[in-house]
Amino acid sequence: MLSVAVGSVSIPLRNLVQILAALPNLGNLPIDLQPLATILFALRIPRTVLVALTGAALAGSGASYQGLFRNPLADPYLIGVASGAGLGAVIAMTLHWSYSFWGLMAIPLAAFVGAGITVLAVYQLARVGNAVPTTNLILAGVTISAFTTALTSLLMITSSDEMVRAFTWLLGGSTLSGWRPVIAMLPYIVVGLGIQLAMGHALNVLQFGEEQAQQLGLSVQQIRLTVVAAASLTTAAAVSFAGIIGFVGLVVPHLVRMVWGADYRRLIPLAILNGASFLLVADIAARVVLSPQELPVGIVTALGGVPFFLWVLRRTRQQFF
Repeated sequence: MLSVAVGSVSIPLRNLVQILAALPNLGNLPIDLQPLATILFALRIPRTVLVALTGAALAGSGASYQGLFRNPLADPYLIGVASGAGLGAVIAMTLHWSYSFWGLMAIPLAAFVGAGITVLAVYQLARVGNAVPTTNLILAGVTISAFTTALTSLLMITSSDEMVRAFTWLLGGSTLSGWRPVIAMLPYIVVGLGIQLAMGHALNVLQFGEEQAQQLGLSVQQIRLTVVAAASLTTAAAVSFAGIIGFVGLVVPHLVRMVWGADYRRLIPLAILNGASFLLVADIAARVVLSPQELPVGIVTALGGVPFFLWVLRRTRQQFF
């Protein structure tokens, strides 16, 4: 309710209730409320749904990656999904597409393709025979991520006309509005999160170690491939339409684990719900802090995520010593 009410044009709660109560016959609304109804249904509600889906996707994927790598500091960008998506988006921007709908859609589509190619490259580089060791996967991800980030920087320097647009997207600013991006990303996120929810028991078994998991009858390689594919698909879909938003997949699963425990059958669904809430709060803050100017939501999540990350590192260090 707060997300749809707050913005450059505020919608008072009384008017919001009046508009919602008039459904589905919005034509009967008073004339002074009809512009607010247009803003609400054409812009605010689609944006709220898009932000909630993005937060759910990033946090759910973060929980899955943390379970797969048995590392509470892992996040969805660990194997280069975000950097690959960023490179794809910047390539599309440097081609100077028009600002028509299909021109704008080229950016998330290119980001999705870039993320997919990056994940495939990382997985192939990490493969040793029929196995994909976790350490190899992380090292390959870091290497490919550094390479794609360097290419992205090079493209941005050589294409100064699109610098502002590229920076906005890379900091978590969507270039699309309305229901079309929501409809476009929804199938990928539903499928990806559905698979991850089904992997809760398998991720619990993996916490005992790969050898013991295999002795218990778990197909470790198949589970790893399934989780990586589902989490990468979900992350790529979210990043493609909402821009690169960091720390959600790191902070939210860690907080959920601290409060509700590390059972992945419960951790993943709770991370999905809390991720949506977390990003909605960050998006509201992005609209309010410098109103009427709007910050990219990625800046807000970074400002909140960095102190949390440092606190986690300090807490881990104290426990170690």
